[in-house]
Amino acid sequence: MKSNSFLLIYIPLSNFERLIQLADEVFAVKSDSHQLSVNPQVMERLKKMHPSTISEFDEGNGPVAWVLLIPTTYEIMNRFINAEITEKELYELTPLGIKYDALYLCSALVLEEYRRKGIVKKLVLNAIETIRMEHPLKAIFVWPFTKEGDFKAKSIAKLTSLPLYKRQ
Repeated sequence: MKSNSFLLIYIPLSNFERLIQLADEVFAVKSDSHQLSVNPQVMERLKKMHPSTISEFDEGNGPVAWVLLIPTTYEIMNRFINAEITEKELYELTPLGIKYDALYLCSALVLEEYRRKGIVKKLVLNAIETIRMEHPLKAIFVWPFTKEGDFKAKSIAKLTSLPLYKRQ
Protein backbone atom coordinates (compact mmCIF):
# COMPACT_ATOMS: atom_id res chain seq x y z
CA MET A 1 0.00 0.00 0.00
CA LYS A 2 1.36 3.39 -1.02
CA SER A 3 1.58 6.23 1.47
CA ASN A 4 0.83 9.78 0.35
CA SER A 5 1.98 11.38 3.59
CA PHE A 6 4.61 14.08 3.72
CA LEU A 7 6.47 15.96 6.38
CA LEU A 8 6.11 19.73 6.84
CA ILE A 9 9.16 21.45 8.21
CA TYR A 10 8.90 24.92 9.69
CA ILE A 11 11.83 27.14 8.78
CA PRO A 12 11.73 30.45 10.63
CA LEU A 13 12.12 33.62 8.62
CA SER A 14 15.35 35.57 8.96
CA ASN A 15 15.26 39.03 10.55
CA PHE A 16 15.70 40.51 7.08
CA GLU A 17 12.72 38.55 5.73
CA ARG A 18 10.63 39.57 8.75
CA LEU A 19 11.41 43.26 8.18
CA ILE A 20 10.42 42.94 4.51
CA GLN A 21 7.17 41.25 5.58
CA LEU A 22 6.55 44.02 8.15
CA ALA A 23 7.12 46.71 5.51
CA ASP A 24 4.57 45.02 3.25
CA GLU A 25 2.03 44.82 6.09
CA VAL A 26 2.42 48.41 7.32
CA PHE A 27 3.00 50.34 4.11
CA ALA A 28 1.41 48.11 1.43
CA VAL A 29 3.85 49.53 -1.12
CA LYS A 30 3.10 46.84 -3.68
CA SER A 31 -0.50 48.02 -3.96
CA ASP A 32 0.25 51.77 -3.89
CA SER A 33 2.25 53.06 -6.85
CA HIS A 34 2.48 56.51 -5.22
CA GLN A 35 4.75 55.24 -2.47
CA LEU A 36 8.47 54.75 -2.90
CA SER A 37 9.36 51.11 -3.45
CA VAL A 38 12.87 50.64 -2.11
CA ASN A 39 15.16 48.56 -4.31
CA PRO A 40 18.95 48.50 -4.83
CA GLN A 41 18.82 51.42 -7.32
CA VAL A 42 16.78 53.56 -4.92
CA MET A 43 19.15 52.70 -2.08
CA GLU A 44 22.16 53.66 -4.18
CA ARG A 45 20.64 57.04 -5.06
CA LEU A 46 19.67 57.68 -1.43
CA LYS A 47 23.25 57.01 -0.36
CA LYS A 48 24.38 59.58 -2.97
CA MET A 49 22.02 62.12 -1.37
CA HIS A 50 23.71 61.35 1.96
CA PRO A 51 25.22 58.17 3.43
CA SER A 52 23.00 58.46 6.53
CA THR A 53 19.72 58.18 4.63
CA ILE A 54 19.55 54.45 5.40
CA SER A 55 20.35 53.11 8.86
CA GLU A 56 19.93 49.72 10.45
CA PHE A 57 20.47 48.07 13.81
CA ASP A 58 21.86 44.55 13.80
CA GLU A 59 22.72 42.52 16.90
CA GLY A 60 24.52 39.92 14.81
CA ASN A 61 21.65 37.88 13.37
CA GLY A 62 20.54 40.29 10.69
CA PRO A 63 18.85 43.68 10.97
CA VAL A 64 16.13 44.13 13.60
CA ALA A 65 15.43 47.77 12.73
CA TRP A 66 15.63 49.95 9.61
CA VAL A 67 15.23 53.68 9.17
CA LEU A 68 14.92 55.45 5.83
CA LEU A 69 15.20 59.25 5.52
CA ILE A 70 15.01 61.39 2.40
CA PRO A 71 16.71 64.79 2.42
CA THR A 72 15.09 67.27 0.07
CA THR A 73 14.27 70.94 -0.36
CA TYR A 74 11.79 73.01 1.61
CA GLU A 75 9.88 73.66 -1.62
CA ILE A 76 9.53 69.94 -2.45
CA MET A 77 8.56 69.24 1.17
CA ASN A 78 5.71 71.75 0.93
CA ARG A 79 4.47 70.24 -2.32
CA PHE A 80 4.42 66.81 -0.65
CA ILE A 81 2.78 68.04 2.57
CA ASN A 82 0.05 69.72 0.49
CA ALA A 83 -0.51 66.47 -1.47
CA GLU A 84 0.56 68.06 -4.76
CA ILE A 85 3.12 65.29 -5.32
CA THR A 86 3.41 61.67 -4.23
CA GLU A 87 6.12 60.12 -2.10
CA LYS A 88 7.63 58.58 -5.20
CA GLU A 89 7.66 61.99 -6.92
CA LEU A 90 9.25 63.58 -3.84
CA TYR A 91 12.14 61.13 -4.21
CA GLU A 92 12.38 61.55 -7.99
CA LEU A 93 12.20 65.37 -7.92
CA THR A 94 14.88 65.73 -5.26
CA PRO A 95 18.12 66.67 -7.02
CA LEU A 96 21.52 65.24 -6.16
CA GLY A 97 24.48 67.37 -5.15
CA ILE A 98 22.69 70.30 -3.51
CA LYS A 99 22.29 71.56 0.05
CA TYR A 100 19.11 70.06 1.52
CA ASP A 101 17.03 72.02 4.01
CA ALA A 102 14.22 69.55 4.76
CA LEU A 103 14.25 65.92 5.83
CA TYR A 104 11.49 63.38 5.24
CA LEU A 105 11.16 60.77 7.97
CA CYS A 106 10.14 58.21 5.37
CA SER A 107 9.98 54.94 7.29
CA ALA A 108 11.06 53.15 10.41
CA LEU A 109 10.62 49.44 10.93
CA VAL A 110 11.39 47.49 14.10
CA LEU A 111 10.76 43.83 14.80
CA GLU A 112 8.15 43.49 17.55
CA GLU A 113 10.46 42.06 20.19
CA TYR A 114 12.84 45.04 19.80
CA ARG A 115 10.24 47.81 20.08
CA ARG A 116 10.19 50.40 22.86
CA LYS A 117 13.94 50.15 23.40
CA GLY A 118 14.89 53.48 21.79
CA ILE A 119 16.48 51.87 18.73
CA VAL A 120 14.63 53.99 16.14
CA LYS A 121 15.13 57.18 18.13
CA LYS A 122 18.87 56.55 18.33
CA LEU A 123 19.14 55.68 14.61
CA VAL A 124 17.18 58.75 13.52
CA LEU A 125 18.94 61.17 15.87
CA ASN A 126 22.37 59.92 14.78
CA ALA A 127 21.38 60.23 11.11
CA ILE A 128 20.00 63.75 11.58
CA GLU A 129 23.12 64.85 13.45
CA THR A 130 25.33 63.53 10.65
CA ILE A 131 23.19 65.04 7.88
CA ARG A 132 23.13 68.41 9.67
CA MET A 133 26.94 68.57 9.46
CA GLU A 134 26.59 69.08 5.69
CA HIS A 135 23.05 70.35 5.18
CA PRO A 136 21.22 73.31 6.80
CA LEU A 137 18.04 71.46 7.80
CA LYS A 138 15.15 73.81 8.62
CA ALA A 139 12.40 71.23 9.04
CA ILE A 140 11.46 67.57 9.21
CA PHE A 141 8.28 66.08 7.84
CA VAL A 142 6.36 62.85 7.98
CA TRP A 143 3.42 60.97 6.49
CA PRO A 144 2.37 58.93 9.53
CA PHE A 145 0.96 55.47 8.91
CA THR A 146 0.68 54.46 12.58
CA LYS A 147 0.07 56.16 15.93
CA GLU A 148 3.53 55.00 17.01
CA GLY A 149 5.11 56.62 13.95
CA ASP A 150 3.29 59.88 14.60
CA PHE A 151 4.38 59.87 18.25
CA LYS A 152 8.00 59.07 17.32
CA ALA A 153 8.09 61.91 14.74
CA LYS A 154 6.87 64.40 17.38
CA SER A 155 9.54 63.18 19.78
CA ILE A 156 12.29 63.48 17.12
CA ALA A 157 11.14 67.02 16.27
CA LYS A 158 11.31 68.06 19.91
CA LEU A 159 14.74 66.49 20.45
CA THR A 160 16.21 68.10 17.30
CA SER A 161 14.48 71.47 17.76
CA LEU A 162 13.22 71.23 14.19
CA PRO A 163 9.61 72.04 13.24
CA LEU A 164 7.57 69.01 12.20
CA TYR A 165 5.19 69.08 9.26
CA LYS A 166 2.71 66.33 8.46
CA ARG A 167 0.95 65.11 5.40
CA GLN A 168 -2.57 64.07 6.29
